[in-house]
Amino acid sequence: MVPDTTTSPRTGRQELLTALGEIEQRVLWLSAATIDHANRVRPNPTGLKVGGHQASCASMVSIMTTLWFHELTADDRVSVKPHASPALHAVNHLLGELPAEALTTLRSFGGLQSYPSRTKDPDPVDYSTGSVGIGATAPIWGALARRYVEGRFPGAGTGRQYALLGDAELDEGACWEAVQDPMVAGLGEVVWIVDLNRQSLDRVVPALSAERLAGMFEAAGWQVLTLKYGEQLTELFSRPGGEALRTRLDTMGNPEYQRLLRCTPAELRDRLPGTGSTREPLERLVATLDDDALHSAVRNLGGHDLGALLDAYAAIDDTRPTVILAYTVKGRGLHSEGHPQNHSSLLTRDQLADLATRTGADPDDPWRPLPDGAAARLCAERAEELRRPPVGRIAPPPVPTDFGRTPGGTGTTQQAFGRALLDLSRSAPEAAARVVTVSPDVSSSTNLGGWLNKVGVWSPTERVDWFADDAETILHWRENPTGQHVELGIAETNLVGLLGELGATWSRWGQPLLPIGIMYDPFVNRALEPWQFGIYAGGQSLLVGTPSGVTLAPEGGAHQSITTPSLGLEQPGCTTWEPAFAQDAEWCVLAALSLLGRPDGGSAYLRLSTRPVDPAARERRRRQAVAGAYGLRRAEGTPDVTLAAMGAMVPEALAAADRLASLGVAADVVCVTSPGLLFRATQARRGLDDAPQWVLDQAFPADRAAPLVTLLDGHPHTLAFLGTVHNTPVTPLGVTHFGQSGALDEVYRHHGIDTESVVRAALDLTHRP
Repeated sequence: MVPDTTTSPRTGRQELLTALGEIEQRVLWLSAATIDHANRVRPNPTGLKVGGHQASCASMVSIMTTLWFHELTADDRVSVKPHASPALHAVNHLLGELPAEALTTLRSFGGLQSYPSRTKDPDPVDYSTGSVGIGATAPIWGALARRYVEGRFPGAGTGRQYALLGDAELDEGACWEAVQDPMVAGLGEVVWIVDLNRQSLDRVVPALSAERLAGMFEAAGWQVLTLKYGEQLTELFSRPGGEALRTRLDTMGNPEYQRLLRCTPAELRDRLPGTGSTREPLERLVATLDDDALHSAVRNLGGHDLGALLDAYAAIDDTRPTVILAYTVKGRGLHSEGHPQNHSSLLTRDQLADLATRTGADPDDPWRPLPDGAAARLCAERAEELRRPPVGRIAPPPVPTDFGRTPGGTGTTQQAFGRALLDLSRSAPEAAARVVTVSPDVSSSTNLGGWLNKVGVWSPTERVDWFADDAETILHWRENPTGQHVELGIAETNLVGLLGELGATWSRWGQPLLPIGIMYDPFVNRALEPWQFGIYAGGQSLLVGTPSGVTLAPEGGAHQSITTPSLGLEQPGCTTWEPAFAQDAEWCVLAALSLLGRPDGGSAYLRLSTRPVDPAARERRRRQAVAGAYGLRRAEGTPDVTLAAMGAMVPEALAAADRLASLGVAADVVCVTSPGLLFRATQARRGLDDAPQWVLDQAFPADRAAPLVTLLDGHPHTLAFLGTVHNTPVTPLGVTHFGQSGALDEVYRHHGIDTESVVRAALDLTHRP
């Protein structure tokens, strides 16, 4: 077993540090060699840059060594910064999770990914990273998801959630949105370790202040542990002139410090003392050090001191989130250490050979195992301790395809969504028990009130609802550990980050959830990158955007969405539906939920409207509505034109068909519910996809092929491809520029999506005056 550093005698601790030091050097070597092999050894016929980040790995090896080979338990999860991917693979190799030959496949087709990937890498990766900021925040939402699962479906266990991130990553607003969310302050299992190397991709960051960062974390309720100096420097501070040395280093700007790392010992003796009051005592102190001691002292930072790191882990307060600000040197141990442009630089052949000598490796046999001894034994022991049992997956409960009830009266698709959740709780309680909804402070305005009143709001502890006895209270905010709705602050990035982790519980702990995120459709674009990264990492969820489009006429251009209808065309792993009628919305919600929590499943996007649509105008065709489209109205005889409309624009298409009929123009009307599914069907006809094609024959039969007008409250390119179904002329109508406030008919007219515009487009296509 690994010695306990809090109780072991000094000799035991020193033996541990010696073994960790040997492992640290091997991780440094393996990460550098893996990148070198990808760039210089493996054949590269195209000559294109392969890339990799030797310096970024080097700054992390001490932190990662102490974590994996001493601190972690099998229940812990770690998100590793993107550019340290080779270091993670090196660690997994030493733990026996990755064969040596796999280290030769970095950035090759089917090999180790450029950045850690849960779904594509062959070795254990807890969190996919790559888009800076998203991987850093993922463990926060993973902690919340684990708590939710453990509270309702025990088995997720405990364990810390670590994020290893670079200091430049803190420039991302997503980090601070997550840090300050009120839901986060109680997540004591969250630990961020910041690789504070004071460099970004292009330069040394001149004004980075750990003190300022510490204040921001503390203000959010986080514990802050700062590791600035290592044991050697700390000892020097106690000598005569030591306080002057501390003052000099504390007040030195980042670029000046980085320049010292590039100096020879002779240059250090001149530069380090500076020119102020510290010069004389520092010159005397420096004179007592030989060249090797001076060279190592100037780079002896806390983030590379193995003992200091172990002590920091032991000091973590598990009652609140913790951030460890670990000062490091980018490229430490490499010839490029501290250089402003070392981000993606590669060691030369001679430099790699020198690194092999210094780390005890062999450049001619780069993957040679550690020699028998304490380090090799420690790797074997930790491999056993960190091995996780296989996840036993539970299949999600079946979701009904239809509630068998016809909605009455005129309604909106947004209303139908809220009603469908309540109907699900009555018709399929086992499936409803797996539903968890998430919203950024818009529950009452997106028709979730009934659902919230029924299931309550999730909170780690029960809280008093002080308005429960207020007669005018309609939305009852009952917060307790059994609630099924999570309310975050107004930050869409946080919402989809949590959505991705809730959608991954089926693969992490074997417990499937049916997570639904609800936000205003105009703000979906703000959340797209983290949501798509969650999909990439295996998270399956239903994102609901409502209300949507320029149909929000009085709200003005800032609240009118344009590009979201085409998500289903462009986002892998996602099916989009935009139903026109309440009945269609119910079917699409159920179809989307049936995709979640399963190895062969996927995510979905539902675009809803607050525009009431008369239910009498609908066709009762559930199978076609879920598949992407159905014929809503067929003209007598052969049609002169087909009007394909989606969502809130269907009434305009129907009115246009009536107007055209009065002019002697026969028009079919097709209700499109999912452009993405239709696009896949058209690709399948050309042998470019394996999707079902039958919906095209049903919605656009060949014997009724005619010139086509497409219509939607969004960008017209979304449906323009429908002209390729039968190679017919097509006029796509939609929204291509920012909106205006006004009445609905005024706004529709402004964008050319009103009834008259549809009629004119149809007459032009049919060459009618």
